[in-house]
Amino acid sequence: MNAPARTLRRLPSTLVNRIAAGEVVERPASAVKELVENAIDAGARRIAVTLKEGGRTFLAVVDDGIGMSPEELTLAVERHCTSKLPGDDLADIRTLGFRGEALPSIASVSRFTITSRPAGADTAWSLEIEGGAKGEPKPAAHPAGTRVEVRDLFFATPARLKFLKEPRTESSHVADALRRLAMAHPAVSFRLESEERTLIDLPAANPSLLENADAARLERLSAIMGREFGENTVAIDATREGFRLTGFAGLPTLNRPTGQHQYLFVNGRPVRDKLLAGAVRGAYQDFLARDRHPMVALFLEAPTELVDVNVHPAKTEVRFRDTGIVRGLIVGALRTALSAAGHRASTTVSDAALGAFRPHTGFSAPLPMGHRSSGGFSTVPRGLAEAATQFMAPLGVPSARVEDGPVPAANGNGEAPHYPLGVARAQLHETYIVAQTDQGVVIVDQHAAHERLVHERLKNQLEAEGVKRQALLLPEVVDVGEDGARRLATRQAELAEMGLVLEPFGLGAVVVRETPAVLGEVDIQGLVRDLADELAEMGDHLSLKEKVEEVCGTLACHTSVRAGRRLTVEEMNALLRQMEATPHSGQCNHGRPTYVELKLADIERLFGRR
Repeated sequence: MNAPARTLRRLPSTLVNRIAAGEVVERPASAVKELVENAIDAGARRIAVTLKEGGRTFLAVVDDGIGMSPEELTLAVERHCTSKLPGDDLADIRTLGFRGEALPSIASVSRFTITSRPAGADTAWSLEIEGGAKGEPKPAAHPAGTRVEVRDLFFATPARLKFLKEPRTESSHVADALRRLAMAHPAVSFRLESEERTLIDLPAANPSLLENADAARLERLSAIMGREFGENTVAIDATREGFRLTGFAGLPTLNRPTGQHQYLFVNGRPVRDKLLAGAVRGAYQDFLARDRHPMVALFLEAPTELVDVNVHPAKTEVRFRDTGIVRGLIVGALRTALSAAGHRASTTVSDAALGAFRPHTGFSAPLPMGHRSSGGFSTVPRGLAEAATQFMAPLGVPSARVEDGPVPAANGNGEAPHYPLGVARAQLHETYIVAQTDQGVVIVDQHAAHERLVHERLKNQLEAEGVKRQALLLPEVVDVGEDGARRLATRQAELAEMGLVLEPFGLGAVVVRETPAVLGEVDIQGLVRDLADELAEMGDHLSLKEKVEEVCGTLACHTSVRAGRRLTVEEMNALLRQMEATPHSGQCNHGRPTYVELKLADIERLFGRR
């Protein structure tokens, strides 16, 4: 049976807008993101968002931007009408929005009202659209700026409503989108209210801070990511071939179980990009366990002609003309900044330690009391007092070993030298070194600290002498497919520097002749296939670097000073001095802290002295 003939026709504009809305407006958070981006592009300095039922029944975005005339209002809700491409050049995009799709897409699936007034105008104008059916502009009362109200989102596409989550979940997505935009624009104040509750209230940065872009940005990041992030970061500022990377990276000891607290921006636009996320992972791979993730906020300024933001209507993905430059810039900048941090560890470590202390408020046994005499309390016989003391002492707890080692020699001014990690005073449980500093006390985990020192020494040897290679008695052929073999062949020289010598072998295969000696007996088939897959995704030989450095970490762990070994005072002080001179010594190879610093003022507060 023949199918009936169908006539080719143009779809109605309302239906076209609803199709486009499927990509642009996925949920209330998508609509808020588009509207807030428009407000930022309009030069707004105050942006307020209001939600009801997570944005499903009502959402409003109000700004104090430049506003629009009634003629501009009419054009703004038409597809592909925009003021943001004056030269019609998609290779030179300098605004957050540019496609001219957001307003018509949102208006096609909701009951939409936009009210706007340009600065200096006598009156505001309002335009209503219901399910894509547009009305005429009408005079309205409104201050300078724009207000967009969206009611009954997706009423015109009921199937989409079924995919929305609970109001609280949708509100959290809106909050996340707003926070990301707020991070990149500290000069703008943001406010989010839901069901008469304030979820976000971020005032604009102080005018004095705006003169210092880094200070203003860190203040905004601290308000969003937490005070502990602001206190435990290193500043990033690096350039390479026209690209500039700025922002802040958390110390390795400030880490989280997921990558949720990694924020990446390209030309002020929040993005989610596998390349950038992989570069962050590569930079921290030497400092964190695989199941821990750092906290970072990185801002990449890229020449507009070298980055394509017109990849997806949601504008959360970008493409770089040369991904190697960008990845190298991120990895290099992060590692340089972390190295400059030296032995620094996050203050959260000491905060947690102080939180574990509790003032002693009572005794488990009554103190020995004597009978009152005319002169006061009489003393207990010495033998009985000693017996009572021994009876109340805890059982099975090793005592601290106190070292009366040499005091550091005075300098020319007659003062003892200043050491950031202090001078060793005791060793507890033959595991922890207690050192006295000018400002308090430092407790060092001797095994974790020495593990980092050995690891850094191994890495330096690899960089100085190269990776020693082990020749295979029988070269091994690995089938990786044509594309995989081509990618590996183009990186032969780089892989050889890491100790892996291979060459093409027929169609779709490579032959491996030498492997890194530090890996010992390795699954060559699995290693090479993993490398081919990683090169396809990341464009780098990250897997091999990770495996070599992971073995270095394992060797460091097994060859370092073990817990339970008794150290002399000279050995303890030598360990402290090496830590001060070694980058990254504030954490071991797994991201755990190597020392805890307790300030004297905090200790005095524990005892009620302050």
